[in-house]
Amino acid sequence: MTVHYVRRGQGEPLVLIHGIGHHWRAWEPVIEPLARHHDVIALDLPGFGRTPAPAVNLGMPTAVAALGEFFAELGLDRPHVAGNSLGGAIALELAAAGLARSATALSPAGFATPDQVRRALRVLRSLRFGAFTPAPVLRVFYRTAFGRRFSFGTLVVDPAVLTPERALADTLALRGGRGFAAVARHGAAYTFSGDPGAVPVTIAWGDRDRILLPVQAKKAHEVLPGAHFEALRRCGHVPMSDDPDLVARVILDTIKRSEETIRRSEPASARPDRPASG
Repeated sequence: MTVHYVRRGQGEPLVLIHGIGHHWRAWEPVIEPLARHHDVIALDLPGFGRTPAPAVNLGMPTAVAALGEFFAELGLDRPHVAGNSLGGAIALELAAAGLARSATALSPAGFATPDQVRRALRVLRSLRFGAFTPAPVLRVFYRTAFGRRFSFGTLVVDPAVLTPERALADTLALRGGRGFAAVARHGAAYTFSGDPGAVPVTIAWGDRDRILLPVQAKKAHEVLPGAHFEALRRCGHVPMSDDPDLVARVILDTIKRSEETIRRSEPASARPDRPASG
C-alpha cells in the first residue's frame, strides 16, 4: 500500500497521525513549529485522504501493520509519533508494539464507555452526512462565520480559526474517506489495553472536547498510570487548530522526555567524557 504523506524539516523523525474522517492537513497548524526541530512526516491513514483503503480492514491491527510497513519503507527506526483521536489510539498502539520512541496522544480513542462511543459515532456520522452537501454550496457557506461555526463547532472551540479553504478541504476529506464506515464499525468495539512499557507517553485532552469527552482521561489514567497527563485549556477535539503552540509544546516535551530516558539508560562508558574540574 502506498501511503500519502508530506515531509518537512530535519532531525529525528516525528510521524503525525490524524483522526477518523480527517487527513494530513489536520496537523498543518503545528507542522512548521515542529519542523524547526524534527523531520516531520504527516500522513493520510489508509482509507483517508489520498491513501487507498486496504483490501481487508480488521480495524486497529490493520492500521498498526500498515504504519509498521510504512516506517520500514521510509527507513524509520522507531520514530516519535503523535496522534489525535483515532490517531491518538494508533500512536499508543505503536508504542505498545515497540514501533515508536515516544507517543503523544491527543484525545485518544479507546477509553470511552459503550454509550460514549455510540454518542461520538453519531456525531461523526452526522458530520459526514452533511459533508455530502454540494461543494459549490459549501464553498459559499464557509465564507460565513456562521457556516464554519455550524459545521465545525463540535470539533474546535473557535471555528473562526479555520479559513474557508481549509474548512472546505476538511469537509471534502470527510466526504471522501473511503475507510470511514469500516473504521467506525471496528471503532465501536475498540478499547485500548496495550502496554507501552518504558516508552514515554503523554495523553493530552482538550478540556472542551465535545466528541471524546474529557472525563475519558480518567479512564486513560487508570489504564496507563505511568503516562504523563495534561489538560489542554480552551481546546476542543482537534486541539491542533485551537492552540497550535500548546500542542507543539506538548509533543516536543514528550520527545524531550524520551531523549532523557535514553541518556539515563546509557552505560557510563558510552557517555562523552567530561573534563576534570579544578
